[in-house]
Amino acid sequence: MRVRVLAGLTVAQADMLQFWLERRQGIRRAIVHERTGCAIIEYTLPLTRDLLIDLLRRFHFELLSANEIASIHSSREINRYYEEVLVMRIVGKLLRRWLFPPILRMIFTTVHALPYLWRALKCLLHGKMQVELLDGISIGISLLRGDYATAGSVRFLLGLGTLLEEWTHKKSVNDLAGSMALNVDRVWRVSGSDEELVSLSDISAGDEILVRMGGMIPTDGELVRGEVMINQSSLTGESVPVAKRPGTMVYAGTVVEEGECVIRVLHTNGDSRYDKIVAMIESSEKLKSAAENRASNLADKLVPYSLAGSALVYLLTRNVMQALSVLMVDFSCALKLAMPLSVLSAIREMSNYHVTVKGGKYLEAIAQADTIVFDKTGTLTHACPQMADIVTFGGHDKDEMLRIAACLEEHFPHSMANAVVRAANEKNLLHEEMHSKVEYLVAHGISSTIDDHRVIIGSYHFVFEDENCTIPTDEIDRFHAIPARYSHLYMAIDRVLVAVICIYDPLREEASSVLKTLKSLGLHRTVMLTGDSEQTAAAIAAEVGVDEYHAEVLPEDKAGFVERERAKGHTVIMLGDGINDAPALSAANVGIAISDGAAIAREIADITISADSLEELVTLRRVAMALMARIDHNYKFVIGFNGGLIALGALGILPPATSAMLHNLSTLGVSLRSMTNVL
Repeated sequence: MRVRVLAGLTVAQADMLQFWLERRQGIRRAIVHERTGCAIIEYTLPLTRDLLIDLLRRFHFELLSANEIASIHSSREINRYYEEVLVMRIVGKLLRRWLFPPILRMIFTTVHALPYLWRALKCLLHGKMQVELLDGISIGISLLRGDYATAGSVRFLLGLGTLLEEWTHKKSVNDLAGSMALNVDRVWRVSGSDEELVSLSDISAGDEILVRMGGMIPTDGELVRGEVMINQSSLTGESVPVAKRPGTMVYAGTVVEEGECVIRVLHTNGDSRYDKIVAMIESSEKLKSAAENRASNLADKLVPYSLAGSALVYLLTRNVMQALSVLMVDFSCALKLAMPLSVLSAIREMSNYHVTVKGGKYLEAIAQADTIVFDKTGTLTHACPQMADIVTFGGHDKDEMLRIAACLEEHFPHSMANAVVRAANEKNLLHEEMHSKVEYLVAHGISSTIDDHRVIIGSYHFVFEDENCTIPTDEIDRFHAIPARYSHLYMAIDRVLVAVICIYDPLREEASSVLKTLKSLGLHRTVMLTGDSEQTAAAIAAEVGVDEYHAEVLPEDKAGFVERERAKGHTVIMLGDGINDAPALSAANVGIAISDGAAIAREIADITISADSLEELVTLRRVAMALMARIDHNYKFVIGFNGGLIALGALGILPPATSAMLHNLSTLGVSLRSMTNVL
């Protein structure tokens, strides 16, 4: 549906409306155009046209809270600026052509050609044979011949290319900055029994801050009061919340899932582990941005041959026109078109498979890669804990123990509790209230009373150390035989263990077959890196079939592993979905993120695939390999065909006009072929 909202929107209003629409249930996608005041909305059932219109009628900008507004970040303003600059340049070009007298066009073209001539001169002074030299010579020769129209067109197109490159770079940097923001502006500072809401910038090392349930921890620190469950998945990749007690470390960017705590600040902004990850990413991004693509390198390498050929023809024939015909039938035009058009076609083709590719050099890296590194949680697995089994003791019935566990866990849902409740629902086990008041100890477990029997469920620490529960003596061997690869919930009645619930993060169904197919396509080495325990990592690695794995690794360890592999000469693909994967994604030759992972992972990654299936990796590899084969064929054709034209022109067999026509027709043919699908 397209709706007219207002006669015009400010950039901020457009961002707010789009943010609000995208968070409404039933709306799949929303695009707001601030200039026209229109919104394009894609929606699905149960949302209907009438309900959507009613929803829009009730909207006003005051609906958004200050925190929501602070979390909005887009590149709309940057896009608007560069769109206006682009339009003005095109309009200016047309107006000059229609309205300027020839003498003014000549002066304008000459003045604006000077920077290109200067760059060409600098290449000569520094002894560098680069495409900038050919650009300068092409413009310079056109000026010397009095062909100001050609000189102006070449300069205009080169300027547009520079503008588009600058636009892309600034948008990427802006998106990176927004995705890295923690969006925590104010915190509660604790002094004795007093609490004061202050700006985060006023917090110093040694201060104590209060973080309540659902709050994001803004700085690295030591937990001094309270026991909480911390969701560290974005930082460490752990699939289940981690219990934190006084004396343990907590980190910026993680979330308090249950309970509240007081944290003594150890590092302020700029020094936290989160900030160090940002610094690593930015450093790696600078290295990436300095890389030149293959087409530019090859065009640079051919510059001296074009110049030498033109000079040689002049020396042999003393004919300026023949020498210029050699220079005019250059390789760079077709070379610069062949790769971008092939790449754009491949990128468009990949979008049909729900894969977003940010540039051609990443497809090239995918084609050349020999090593692929996987994060575990959310990548090889679904990041949705499920119950694997329930082991009972003392002759208790499995279904009855699961029903009791679900009855207790449903009151205080976290990811592991949700897995228990979901398992009970799947078995149609009704777990209606059958107990007295539930007592919940954060980061420990739950206790209640059923038929005058005290029931507790929780961690090993809570059940066996705090509550001193025992294991039936004749079943100790069964207890120790429970697979260590699972996360465990322990349940006891009257201080005797009755059940151990095994929780696991299920492997993606297609993971194993995808790895086998990737190996058949030339990816010789598969590696899994995870922050999970050795036992869990070993079990997943064996099941999925990776060549090697590394457990209990930190974000910097993942990045370090990737960098060491690259230093050994390997071309490395990194696949991940969390903040903890971002440094490794950036350090790899090509980083691939899961679309429903952390925002920073998607922004940092060079390629994003949907969360639906890893099969997209196989298609990506096949498209990349087919793309490189096409580019290689295009290069050989361009060099062979244009080389033949140059030879025929130098021998005087083909006049310059015919050579130019054939050169342009061949460039058009290569371009049209490059625009077709590669598969």
